[in-house]
Amino acid sequence: MKHRHLQYCLFYLALLLPFFATADNIKSIGVPYVQNYPKSVYLSGNQNWSIAKDKSGVLYFGNAQGLLSFDGRYWNQYKMPNRQIVRSVASGANGIVYTGGFGEFGYWSNKNRLLSYTSLTSLIPAAHGIKDEIWKIYTSGKKVIFQSFSAIYIYENKKISVVTAQQSLLFLHQVGQHFYVEVIGRGLFELIGNKLVPLKNTSLTVPRAILSILPYKNGSLLIGTSKDGLFVYNGESFSPLNTPANAFLKTYQLNNGTRIQDRYYAYGTILNGLIIMDEDGNVVQRINKSSGLQNNTVLSLYADQDQNLWAGLDNGIDRIELNSPLYFYFDKTGQFGTVYSSLIYKNNIYLGTNQGLFYSAWASGTGNLFNSFDFKLIPNSQGQVWDLTLIDDQLFCGHNDGTFKVSGNQLQSISSIKGGWTIKKLNSDPRFLIQGTYNGLVLFKKDASGNWKFSHRIENFGEPSRYVEQDARGDVWVSHAYRGLYKLTLSPDLRRVTTIKTYNEKNGLPSDYGVNVFTLENKLVFSSDKGFLIYDEISNHFSPYGTLNRELGSFAGSNKIIDAGAKKYWFINHGKMGLVHLLEPGKVSVDSSTFSILDGRMVQYYENISKISSNIYLLSVDDGFVIYNATEPPTPKRNVDLPAVLIRKLEDITDTYSTITEFDNDGTEIEIPFKRNSIRISFALPYYRQAKIRFQYYLEGYSKQWADWSAASQKDFTNLAPGSYVFKVRARINEDTVSKITTFEFTILPPFYASNWALAFYLILLGFLVMAFKRLYERKLKKDQEAIAKKLQAEKEAFLKKEAEATEKQIIKLQTEKLHTELAGKTRELANSAMSLVYKNELLQKLSQEILKLKDSNGKPLAEEQLRKLQKVIDEGMNDERDWNLFESSFNEAHESFFKKLKVNHPDLVPNDLKLCAYLRMNMSSKEMASLLNISLRGVEIRRYRLRKKLDVPHDKNLVEFLMEL
Repeated sequence: MKHRHLQYCLFYLALLLPFFATADNIKSIGVPYVQNYPKSVYLSGNQNWSIAKDKSGVLYFGNAQGLLSFDGRYWNQYKMPNRQIVRSVASGANGIVYTGGFGEFGYWSNKNRLLSYTSLTSLIPAAHGIKDEIWKIYTSGKKVIFQSFSAIYIYENKKISVVTAQQSLLFLHQVGQHFYVEVIGRGLFELIGNKLVPLKNTSLTVPRAILSILPYKNGSLLIGTSKDGLFVYNGESFSPLNTPANAFLKTYQLNNGTRIQDRYYAYGTILNGLIIMDEDGNVVQRINKSSGLQNNTVLSLYADQDQNLWAGLDNGIDRIELNSPLYFYFDKTGQFGTVYSSLIYKNNIYLGTNQGLFYSAWASGTGNLFNSFDFKLIPNSQGQVWDLTLIDDQLFCGHNDGTFKVSGNQLQSISSIKGGWTIKKLNSDPRFLIQGTYNGLVLFKKDASGNWKFSHRIENFGEPSRYVEQDARGDVWVSHAYRGLYKLTLSPDLRRVTTIKTYNEKNGLPSDYGVNVFTLENKLVFSSDKGFLIYDEISNHFSPYGTLNRELGSFAGSNKIIDAGAKKYWFINHGKMGLVHLLEPGKVSVDSSTFSILDGRMVQYYENISKISSNIYLLSVDDGFVIYNATEPPTPKRNVDLPAVLIRKLEDITDTYSTITEFDNDGTEIEIPFKRNSIRISFALPYYRQAKIRFQYYLEGYSKQWADWSAASQKDFTNLAPGSYVFKVRARINEDTVSKITTFEFTILPPFYASNWALAFYLILLGFLVMAFKRLYERKLKKDQEAIAKKLQAEKEAFLKKEAEATEKQIIKLQTEKLHTELAGKTRELANSAMSLVYKNELLQKLSQEILKLKDSNGKPLAEEQLRKLQKVIDEGMNDERDWNLFESSFNEAHESFFKKLKVNHPDLVPNDLKLCAYLRMNMSSKEMASLLNISLRGVEIRRYRLRKKLDVPHDKNLVEFLMEL
C-alpha cells in the first residue's frame, strides 16, 4: 500500500491575546494560521505586486487592476489614469500613498474628500521620458524614489531628478537609509545622492539577479538572488550562505524577501510558496499551497508591526499570523476522515476517526514538524473509533467493534463488546476499569503481568452509557441521552446492579434530554442547557450550581468538561470551547477568545482534547487536529493601545447611494444639504490578527447614550434634523481591550427656507414689511380716526334718534293707554247699552205679557184690536233698528271693525248671524241673547249651531273663543 504524505489545510485561527512581544520566537511546531483573501473577496485582479501600509494602519496593494486598500473590514479599488497595473506602492510619513505603473507614477491624496490620483510624470525632464514600468518606490525623508529598469527618478521639492546607468537596472532595495541597485552586467551599486557608486568586492563571487537585500548580522547584508540562493556581504566581499533554507530557495526560485522581528527572514518563491528562516538559515516555517496559501507564486511580501506577514500572490492575497498558540494539521485529501479522538503516545500520534485508527511518528520537542507526518491506517482497525484513553501507560481504543489495546501499529483485542465510549478507573476500587458501552457497563482488571484484561459485564443494566462517573459513596452515575440520569448501586462483588434510581424533571432536572455527568475537582457536577447542577443526597433533588454558573458566564450551558490538569478544565458549549482556570477558591478564569476560531469545528458531542505536556494540548477537529502550545501560564490581560478606529466612508443614502467623503475630519467642515439628510457612516479598526472585534458608537446631537457593542461596522442615520453632530466610535477586542474614541464631525445644513441667505432675506423682507405696516398702520389710524368721528356722529345721531323714538314710543304708549282707556270705556258703554237693550226688551216683553192680562171696566179682556195695536207698538220697540245700528257702530269702535272681518271671511252671514256673533263676542248668556234677538232660548241654540256650520268652526273649538280670536 502506497502511503501518501499528509497535506495540510489551514483554517481560521483562534483569537490571540492582543499583540505579542517582538522578542517572541516564531514556533516551528506547526503551520501558523493563514487567512485567505481571494479575488472574489477584494473584487479586483489576480496578481498583487506590492504591499504598503500607511500611518493610520490601512494596507495598500499594487494590483493588476489598480490600487487596492484594505482597513481590516472594507476593500476599495482605485483605477490608474489609463487603467495600468500598479507594480509598486509605498506610503510616506505624511500619509500620502505613491504608486507606479507602466509609463506612470504619482501619488494619491485627498481631493474633494475622495482619494484621487495626481501624476508626477509631467515633472520629468524631457530628455528622460518614462517608457517602462515603475517597479520600486521608497520614501526617505522628503525624498520619494521611483525606480524602473532604465532609470531612477528622485522626487523632492516638487522637482524630479533622474539617475541612469550605462546598463539596465534590476531592482532598487532599501536597507535603513541606504539604497542598493544591481546594474546588469556590472554588479551591485549604492545610490548616494544622485550618483550610483559600485560596492567594494574583494572576492570573485558576484551575485546576479538580486531580488532581495536585507540587513543581517553585524551590519552585513543578506542578499537573495533568483536562482543562486543567499549571499552575505560584509562590506568587503560576498559569500554564499550555505544552509537548508538556501538549498530550498535555489530549488524553488527566490522572488522577494522581508525581515521579521529583526531576527527572522521570510522569502517568497516562484514555485513553492514561502519559507521563514532564522538568522542561521534554519527553516522555521514552510508555507505553500498544500498548507494554506492560495497560490505558490509569491509576488510580494510585507511584515507589519503586529507580526502579520502579508503575501501578495499571483492569485490572491494571504495573511500569515505569526507566533500563534495554535498550529494546524488537517487532512485536505480526506485520507483519514472525521477525527473523533487523538492522542500522542510513545512518539506516535494516533487519530481515531470514523474510518479507523491512524498513526504517524511524532518528533518530541520543538523540532520542525510541518512536514514530518505520514499517517497510516493500523491494520484491522477499520470502522468507527470513539475513544483513545491512556491509563497506566497503556493506550486503549474504544471501537465500534469492541475495545483494543494499542502498541505501536498493532491492535490487541481485549473486549468484543461493541461501542467502547468511555473508560476510566473505578474510584472505589482502582484495580478495575469501568467502561461505558452501547449496552451497559463493562469492567476490566489487571492480570498478574500488569496488563488490563476484560473481567465481566455488569448485569441488570443494559442502557447506552456515554458518560460514566462514580461518586464518593461508590454509586455509579450514567447519563442517558434522552432519559435523564441513572444512579446505580453495585453489588459488593461488582458483578451486578442491585439498585437503579432514575432521575428526571421530577427531581429538579431541567429536562430529560442532554443531561451529562462529569467530575470537577473531585465533585460530581451535572451539565444541562440551563446550567450546571449539583445533587443533594438528603433531599434527593438537583439544584442549580449558582456560583459556578455565574463565574462561567456563557459557558454555564456547556455540554462537556475535559480535564486539562493543574486545576484547568476544557468546557465545551455546543461547539464552542473555553479553557477554565480554577486558580483560587471562588475565582474562575475563562479563556475562550483564544479558541473562538475553532467554534463548530470539533465533532459535536464527541469533542476530544488530550494533554501532551504541561503546556501542549492536542485538539481533535473534524478533519485533523490542532496543537495548542500554551508556552506561558495565563497572565492578567495587558492594557495595550489599539489603533484608532478609522472613519472610512460617509455616504448619502437619501434616495441614491453616493460617497460624500472617504476621509475623516481633515480640517475642512463637512456640510450636508438638508434634502440629503439620510447618511451612512462606515468605520473600521485596522487590526488584522484574528480577533473578536466589536464597535460602539454614539452620535452626539442625536443619541443620548452609547449604543450596544456590535460587530456591525456601519450605521445609517435617516432624516437627521439640521444642526451640528459629532459621531463617536470606539472598538473593543476580546471583550476587554478598548480603543480610544474616534470623533467625526459634520453638519446638516438647514433647509433653503432656513438658511443664512434665507434668514437675511427674511430680515430685509421684515424691514420692508415693518415700513409697509407702519404706513398701512398710519393710513389705517387716520381711517380709524375718521371712522371713529363718523361713528361718534352716528352714535350721537342714533342716540338722538333713540331718544326721539323713546319719546315717540312714550307718546304712542300714552296714546295706546288712552285708546285702551277709551276702548274700555266704550266697551263698558257698549255693555251698558246692550244691557239697556236687554232690560228694555225684557221690560217690553213683560208689558206685552201684562197687557194680555188687562180687562175693561166690565172685567173682560181688552179687544183684540186694541191688543194688536199695543203689541205692535211693543214689537216695534223691541225690533227698532236704530238700537241695533247704534249698537253696531259702538261695537265696531270697540272691536276693530269686527263685522267687516266677518263679512269679508264669511260673506254668507245674514244680519241676525252678525248680531249673534256680536253677542257671543261679548260673552252674553243665551238668555240675554234670546231677549235681544226676541227669540226663545231654543232658538238661540239653533242659531248657534247654524252659525258654527257657517263659520266652519272646528269640532273641538269653542265658538265664543273662535269669535274672540278674530
